[in-house]
Amino acid sequence: MTDSDARQTRGPGAGPGTGSGVASGAGPQGEVRRVARVVLLDADDRILLMHGYEPDHPEQTWWFTPGGGLEGDETRQEAALRELAEETGITEIDLGPVLWTRYCSFPFDGRRWDQDEWYYLARTRRTEAAPRPQALTELENRSLAGLRWWTSAELSAARETVYPTRLAELLRTLLDEGPPRAPVVLAPEIV
Repeated sequence: MTDSDARQTRGPGAGPGTGSGVASGAGPQGEVRRVARVVLLDADDRILLMHGYEPDHPEQTWWFTPGGGLEGDETRQEAALRELAEETGITEIDLGPVLWTRYCSFPFDGRRWDQDEWYYLARTRRTEAAPRPQALTELENRSLAGLRWWTSAELSAARETVYPTRLAELLRTLLDEGPPRAPVVLAPEIV
């Protein structure tokens, strides 16, 4: 698959449990898609989340972290930076360590997506009032409703669906204790 083929098949990552950047489903012969996600915090410790929905059922919504599938020979770090820039327009960040990893599998846009996700910590000193996507695919345009900065308290009180499902608890631990010494393996999420 060429880089341009990968770019065209890359979805929004807006499917349940994905967060952003859902690429070409399970991949050839059931391969698990490798994904880099970003836990982006601003100077006030707010986290940036994306609001997505099922393209054919816009009433089915959820919030998730920016990120998506690796393209070509890029590393997960490179994918994290590229996806963040494409999906939010934010490029001035300090990319930190991998916080968490998880496997997830979910239906989205008529397909099953199987993903191995790595969540990177990132910090920005520049908080855009309204970050704006810069380079979305057709599927992302059909399944993203916007972006929002959340405080830990707002996320803990949210009644809306958020992926990963323990994000409020994970964020609170991160803010209280700092990054873990080694990435924490989260329980798989199968929807």
